[in-house]
Amino acid sequence: MPQPEPFRNRSAPLIALVGADGSGKTTVGQELLEWLQTMRPTAFCHLGKQTGNWGRAIARMPFVGKKLDKQVIARSSKARDEKGAGATVSIVIFALSMRRVFRFLRMRRLHRKGFMILTDRYPQAVVPGPMDGPGLVARNPKGMIARFLTGREQALYDWMASYKPDIVIRLNVDLETALKRKPDHRPASLERKVRDVPRLSFNGAPILDLDSREPLDQVIGKAKAAILDVIARYDQTTAK
Repeated sequence: MPQPEPFRNRSAPLIALVGADGSGKTTVGQELLEWLQTMRPTAFCHLGKQTGNWGRAIARMPFVGKKLDKQVIARSSKARDEKGAGATVSIVIFALSMRRVFRFLRMRRLHRKGFMILTDRYPQAVVPGPMDGPGLVARNPKGMIARFLTGREQALYDWMASYKPDIVIRLNVDLETALKRKPDHRPASLERKVRDVPRLSFNGAPILDLDSREPLDQVIGKAKAAILDVIARYDQTTAK
């Protein structure tokens, strides 16, 4: 696993836990957070937009839920067309990205205060779409508003991605297992997330790949060993 860059003005590690829905992020994250908090002040930060929860809530609405859900999917998919989304859809997608930016700013503030950080999800600027990448990705968006917001959103993701984690713990899972764990999720959306996860690079940050189908204690043990190595390097740096 590649080594991180020197810890520039950082007093505590930044650990990112990433993976598709159904990869075990919540379970692994809870175990790691409780363990980390026994060693030093640690803050947990969810850096996702959590729009999937809204979509599933809409789909469960009586009578009109499924119809509304299909309309939402159709409108959001326009953002990935060659011409992109119109002004209204672009504004909505950009506003949701700003929700992530605000969460990211809060995480940065806690990190500057000296908290060790454990995140669920982490923004990246290379792979567009639901795995924490930009949502406005059309090459030739129509209209001045859509063009402006597309460029602005990409710049924000580039900025967030430039703040690299000290280690990324990437939980890999196959589609069949993910669907068994998350039967309420849209299969097509989940399939894309499972496919995109191995493509995420996080701006060259060190990545520990784990198979989340392994027994939980093995997954946790490997994650802890990698985190302890990062903490040890911080301790060595601050001791000099």
